[in-house]
Amino acid sequence: MLDQKTIEIIKSTVPVLEQHGEKITTRFYQLMFGNHPELLNIFNHANQKQGRQQKALAGTVYAAAMYIDNLEAIIPVVKQIAHKHRSLGIKPEHYPIVGKHLLLAIKDVLGDAATDEIIDAWAQAYEVIAGAFIGVEAEMYGQAANQTGGWDGFRNFIVDRKVIESDVITSFYLKPEDQKEIAGFEPGQYISILLEIKGEKFTHIRQYSLSDAPGKHYYRISVKREAGTPNPDGVVSNYLHDEVKEGDILKVSAPAGDFVLNTEKTNPVVLLSGGVGLTPMMSMLKTVVELQPERKVTFVHAAANGNVHALREEVEELAQLDNVNSCIFYDSPTEDDRQNNRFDVEGYVTREWLQENVAIEDAEFYFCGPVPFMKAINGSLKGLGVTEERIHFEFFGPMGSLENNEKDTAIAERSEELVTV
Repeated sequence: MLDQKTIEIIKSTVPVLEQHGEKITTRFYQLMFGNHPELLNIFNHANQKQGRQQKALAGTVYAAAMYIDNLEAIIPVVKQIAHKHRSLGIKPEHYPIVGKHLLLAIKDVLGDAATDEIIDAWAQAYEVIAGAFIGVEAEMYGQAANQTGGWDGFRNFIVDRKVIESDVITSFYLKPEDQKEIAGFEPGQYISILLEIKGEKFTHIRQYSLSDAPGKHYYRISVKREAGTPNPDGVVSNYLHDEVKEGDILKVSAPAGDFVLNTEKTNPVVLLSGGVGLTPMMSMLKTVVELQPERKVTFVHAAANGNVHALREEVEELAQLDNVNSCIFYDSPTEDDRQNNRFDVEGYVTREWLQENVAIEDAEFYFCGPVPFMKAINGSLKGLGVTEERIHFEFFGPMGSLENNEKDTAIAERSEELVTV
């Protein structure tokens, strides 16, 4: 526990961290990777280049300072990060390295303003925060390894099938090389894939949502090829699309993640996705159909057009069931899409459409997709009076904020960005 004086010192740094947080975290990564380049085998290089990780870590530091006297308030977010850490292979020995370079970065950026008293207070605070993460992650490592079909670290899986789903998305069906049982998962969870790519100095780890229902003898991921602007070409996604073949071996971590469908509830559920954000929604949709055939589920998917729309046939088949309703939005349909009635609505998912077509008062809402899509859905749902408890979403990559009003949501934005790797 921290004494009151240390807590007061930490909280006094909140305004400084709000102003200089990203400078500090940018310098932190420069220092840490300079001294420990081996950690680039774990960190997502693309997120580093785009500055997403620096922003996310700045939010972590800011929120930690703000809630230093009540860390219980951010335990749910700590668990969310811990899922990612466990999936990536973050271990207790990594935390002292992070702490050392974070303090060096604070001192480097703030200069004389970072007094010995402040640095000492942050050193004490970091030990407490790191201890919380290590404890939560230790429990998760144990659960992953000791569950039926579970394992520790990365396990070899064979690419049993590779299926092109659209112009940009390909599915990979993965079976364990040892032919033994595999761990179950909750709909919405993801696995990590570790790749050693020829010509690349460091290994690459990426997390992909499982796009089929639990209970199968395989895992399925459906991967979008990342190419062109605004994002740089995705090294891993392009490698999977272009180089990985049926019969190849991929190293896979046990399923993780806290963005999961609550199957204990029986009220209507609305699944909204944009682009490749449909992958966790597919798992949720299939789970409702298999486990809760009486539960009403509405599946809403938005895509540019039929060329990039993946897994359409699977949804169409499920939409024949009495408890499933589906609606497909294309914002740039082709003439072929129009002639073959491949979509239901031309345009975007709007607040007005939601109000007229879904059970706003009773439903649970789950959504995933590009950030602009998620912001629009989140704003529409809140505008329609849907409470926070019924709104569930996940970012692909470091978390951000879905709020547009900076004044009212500054604290929420920082606390939601608690992802360190």
